[in-house]
Amino acid sequence: MFKLFQKKPQEEHIYAPLKGEAVAIEAVPDPTFAEKMMGDGIAIKPVDGKLVAPFDGEVIQVFPTKHAIGLRGTSGLELLIHIGLETVSLNGKGFEAAVKAGDKVKKGDPLITFNLAFIKEWAADSITSIVITNGEKVKSLEKKTGVEALAGETEIMTAQL
Repeated sequence: MFKLFQKKPQEEHIYAPLKGEAVAIEAVPDPTFAEKMMGDGIAIKPVDGKLVAPFDGEVIQVFPTKHAIGLRGTSGLELLIHIGLETVSLNGKGFEAAVKAGDKVKKGDPLITFNLAFIKEWAADSITSIVITNGEKVKSLEKKTGVEALAGETEIMTAQL
């Protein structure tokens, strides 16, 4: 009888923000991400320089150096997408943001473009981490690694909230 008043569990489907191979977050050669210090998630080894929205939601923050972006999905789930490793030191060179904080986005909308060849030459790595920063909301997380992901099309994570 009380089941009528229980909230249905909510799901957030997270699609690849980049084209490339989806790998376990533990494979990122940086302990901040690999040891999940910022949160659980997944990583992608990009094959091009186009970052798109992984779900419908809002831009929370675009870092001044444009190497990272914070997003909030319609469910309230928050993601940090960090392009490459040691890319903050590039001071925005090679990055172009298409959005700003407060912008509403739909899955597949362009967020940031970047020069992948430049990053491969000047940064520690081009691997891109997709991290859930408010993991306390997540009851379970299903991740799809070892797949060739298409930006905005391939589901890489499903979070039960």
